Amino acid sequence: MTSQNNRTIDPADAPAHSPADGLVIRPTTEADLPAIVAMLADDPLGAQRESPDDLTPYIDALKRLDADPNQLVVVAERAGRVVGTLQLTLIPGLSRKGSTRSVVEAVRVHADERGSGLGTRFMEWAVEESRARGCQLVQLTSDVSRKEAHRFYERLGFTASHVGFKLQL
Repeated sequence: MTSQNNRTIDPADAPAHSPADGLVIRPTTEADLPAIVAMLADDPLGAQRESPDDLTPYIDALKRLDADPNQLVVVAERAGRVVGTLQLTLIPGLSRKGSTRSVVEAVRVHADERGSGLGTRFMEWAVEESRARGCQLVQLTSDVSRKEAHRFYERLGFTASHVGFKLQL
């Protein structure tokens, strides 16, 4: 048994494997950070806000995330290579009769894998993991400039139901 996010992972919680193509979805380790940060920086928005040259803030963030039982950062790995990442946050709440919701953040698929179906499988995994953790709602945000991502999420059944706001601090 291993520990991820202060919870014990037993065989029932084992990483998702797909024998047909060797895809594994598993918890992130510090060794995965260079590949993750490279994916985060591999688009016009990420290139402005990410810094692959200094992993220190990412290492510190991963330690904070691992210490929080409501956070799960995973990678999709194929043939020993990180090809995707996402963060799943569980938010217990009072609204919706005390429902717990999950928020999917920082979804990235390596450029070599885009169009392969990996994004769909990754999001299906996030929905199933949310369901398994007792969530009644899965939500996400996507930058308004990411029109292709919006179409992708809508194809998966997500609805653009809200307007999001942010305040840079």
